[in-house]
Amino acid sequence: MAQSDSVQSVANILPAGTPAPDFALNATPDQILRLSELRGSPVILVFYPADWSPVCGDQVSLYNEILPEFREYGAAILGISVDGVWCHAAFARDRNLHFPLLADFEPKGAVARLYRAYREGEGTSERALFVLDGDGIIRWSYCSPIAVNPGADGILSALESITGPAAGAKTESVRGDAAEART
Repeated sequence: MAQSDSVQSVANILPAGTPAPDFALNATPDQILRLSELRGSPVILVFYPADWSPVCGDQVSLYNEILPEFREYGAAILGISVDGVWCHAAFARDRNLHFPLLADFEPKGAVARLYRAYREGEGTSERALFVLDGDGIIRWSYCSPIAVNPGADGILSALESITGPAAGAKTESVRGDAAEART
């Protein structure tokens, strides 16, 4: 993919103010999670390229580590990639993850395409983040360069803008240190 194509892709994910497309994806081989079931609370959607890659592993491990901070805002977090449910199950078990990883496996990348977060040339998802309010409206979105862990500062700032300061918020927080852009 040419650099200009990559930049265009980054700029093209669904922006803030857009209603989040509903979807239903497998969280386990026999459990389907529908986004609309989470209405009423903020939701963090984490599209990532692939289980087992170093940056993806670091990114989801960071989110798992600060899961209590997300919960202080009443937010649910969902990881989404084109990997299958069995791959997700092994990856989640290996990383001791405590949030669902959803399989955008078949048709491949269908949900990532709805959010304009699919990398056609590679057949994977972008490294894209979306924070939805309780009404299912995207309040913040960010597409990180594929090799860069976007951290959590943008997510936490978006959650605070939706709900106000978290109850019992700490003055210092464990967060990623990568730079983030806002839309």
